[in-house]
Amino acid sequence: MSISSMLSILGWALIIGLGLYIFYVATLRSQRRDAKVNIIIVLVLLIGGLGLNTLGSGLVFVDQFESGVVVSPLSPGGVRPDPLTAGIHWIIPFIESVDRFSIAKQEYTMSGSTNEGAQAGNDAVEARTSDAQQVYVDATVRFYVDPLQVVQLRRTWQSQDRYISGFVRPTTRNIIYNTTSRYRVEDVYGAKRAELQQIIQDQLLVEFEKQGLILDAFQLRNITFSPEYAQSIEQKQIAQQQSEQAKLLVQKSQQEADQLRAKVKGEADAVILRANGDAEAAVTRAKGDAEALKLIADALKTNPDLLTYTYIQKLAPNVGLILLPAGGNNPFILDLNQLQNQLPKTPTPSVATPVSPTLPTP
Repeated sequence: MSISSMLSILGWALIIGLGLYIFYVATLRSQRRDAKVNIIIVLVLLIGGLGLNTLGSGLVFVDQFESGVVVSPLSPGGVRPDPLTAGIHWIIPFIESVDRFSIAKQEYTMSGSTNEGAQAGNDAVEARTSDAQQVYVDATVRFYVDPLQVVQLRRTWQSQDRYISGFVRPTTRNIIYNTTSRYRVEDVYGAKRAELQQIIQDQLLVEFEKQGLILDAFQLRNITFSPEYAQSIEQKQIAQQQSEQAKLLVQKSQQEADQLRAKVKGEADAVILRANGDAEAAVTRAKGDAEALKLIADALKTNPDLLTYTYIQKLAPNVGLILLPAGGNNPFILDLNQLQNQLPKTPTPSVATPVSPTLPTP
């Protein structure tokens, strides 16, 4: 309760007390009792009541979140040119009055959800995109009154309710509608949504400033579509998801094919390496065999009896006689024990010329 209201209540209480006092004295006199009106009491109650009512009408307290406009028939245009700031002020009692305007932040919401916006029911902004698609926009406007422009706002709209219903709501809906019509429906809910919000906010900023209001923020809360278009968007998203899954399957198949090719190539390389190794080993063995045969051939040239000696070494150790074919019908009998006793005891070197044994005359 403000100070002016309290003073006014006290003033009227004194005046009512004065009336009750006079009624009381009159009642006593009607009963033929000795009762006189006390002039001092009457004056105190009367002057006190009028004085408090005058103070209550003249003193004005403005809250810190308010700005006051003095309505005065004595001022040009019907209002004082300067607004009242927070604090206690004096106006002409019973002649001037004060209209209060909130300078705190306010918000106005237009939403398609029931009981969410400033008005009950579906209050979303119905708009149409450049490709003739119907969309429904939920939006919130946050603003506050410019304390320095509150007098002009009062002259234009008279009250807070009138500038909200007559300016904030229709101006915001009109700018949303006109700006949305410049974009395709894919842009509205896609990459250009932030751009759409910024353009609307910039236009509202200019229009609000003209009326003595300061725009704090504009929020593009939600954008919905007609059921038919919403279904087509859902089908498109499903198709995109299926396409992405197909791409993943193709990539997986390609990876598996690459792995299989790498495995086959590795096995082929291993086979080639083994084949090369076997070939090199065969060449090495062949070279060794050729060199060995060459050494044997060289040894036979210098010692023809080397074959006989080698043959004898390969025989079983228990063989003592060998029957060799000879000319005519007389075979040649070879005594191995006698032959081995005649051989020299020095071992035959691997590359030197072997000693030829002396065979007995048949």
